[in-house]
Amino acid sequence: MTRLNVNNARCAALFASELRRSDAPTADELTNWVSGAVRRFGVAGCVSRMAQEFGDHPEAAAHRMRWIRQLINAPSAAAPSAAAYLRRTEPDGSGLAPRSIQRATSGARRAA
Repeated sequence: MTRLNVNNARCAALFASELRRSDAPTADELTNWVSGAVRRFGVAGCVSRMAQEFGDHPEAAAHRMRWIRQLINAPSAAAPSAAAYLRRTEPDGSGLAPRSIQRATSGARRAA
């Protein structure tokens, strides 16, 4: 089984979200879409919804994932810093951010 990295988790969350091509999201809006989907479904739930769609409608799902990967990899959609990502989670830093990000930024949060 392959390990889910942050970039893949972001893609799965956007895939599971209600984001539409017509939304033309900015980098901050993409982060909000990701946070909302993870809050609603959890990372595993986002991956599950994505897998279901690939099973039911593989061509449409592949098309949507290509578009999402283009959004994520666009220079204007560079991933927010770990600290910015944590600010979009629960006030105590729990919930959305993977443990590795929480550990990496815990010192920075205490210093701030």
